[in-house]
Amino acid sequence: MKHRVQKDGTKVRSTPAQRRLDSAVAGVHGAVHFNVPLKAYTSFRIGGPADVLVEPADVEDVVRLAKQTHEQKLPIFVLGGTNVLVRDKGIRGVVVSLEKLRVIKEEPESVLYAEGGVGMPTLISHAIRRSLAGLEWAAGIPGTVAGCVVMNAGTRLGEMKDSVKAVRIVSPKGELIDSPAEAIKFHYRRATLPQGVVVGVWLQLRPGVRSDIEKIVKEYLHYRRETQPLTLPSAGCAFKNPLNDSAGRVVEAAGLKGTSVGDAQVSTKHANFIVNQGHASAADVLSLIKKVRARIAQQTGIKLELELKIVGEA
Repeated sequence: MKHRVQKDGTKVRSTPAQRRLDSAVAGVHGAVHFNVPLKAYTSFRIGGPADVLVEPADVEDVVRLAKQTHEQKLPIFVLGGTNVLVRDKGIRGVVVSLEKLRVIKEEPESVLYAEGGVGMPTLISHAIRRSLAGLEWAAGIPGTVAGCVVMNAGTRLGEMKDSVKAVRIVSPKGELIDSPAEAIKFHYRRATLPQGVVVGVWLQLRPGVRSDIEKIVKEYLHYRRETQPLTLPSAGCAFKNPLNDSAGRVVEAAGLKGTSVGDAQVSTKHANFIVNQGHASAADVLSLIKKVRARIAQQTGIKLELELKIVGEA
């Protein structure tokens, strides 16, 4: 019988499934955590355990991990956006956090290259210090660069597709692919990308006046603080806006602000946010979503589509 040695030195029996996981993460230089709850890694502060969570040290680590995960025929899921709800039984296979991929490089003609784990607030601050305009629309978005590309994150000022020049992806077989923006189909809150892990993005910005850029960013941050529940855990907007309307307006008009299931609540500040008031489960959030959608469909005939991405096992 084969055994796995845990961090404390004790041995536990190793199953075939565990050995596949061990093989998938062998040689990875970054952090590797087995059976770790994902709530600490999501903006919602909700989520069951991952079979294994990997924080690659660099792009080469991602390449190694992708190859080995592919060889072991294991699924791989990348955490990075804020619009994710992880179900209560967690995610099987390999979960990747790009937290350690934080390099930002300046290139000619007002282009910035940012690795996938760079937070949007960090990137905006970098651009402001260099008087580069074009990212003001992202003020207040807490997600990573990679997550913002995958979901084509946006606000009323613009969206990610407005800034992307090219995307670097590690394919499921561990190949590096650089895809120009013209080859990517951007849609409302999603992008059609080659399969794989987004590890870097080239952003086409433009020279600007630092004080002007700062003014726009500060004004929009103030607007977000005044109108959105930024002090409570959430996954951003729960629903896509219906055609020629606002999901927040529709939900508020139906009298659903403040509606709760367990610790999951329709925000009293912005009706298109579902917030975690402390100990909400994914089941609470899903029940609340079902309740809201049913009420809206009954009252208005509108079928609200989720902007929130739901992953994992119930």
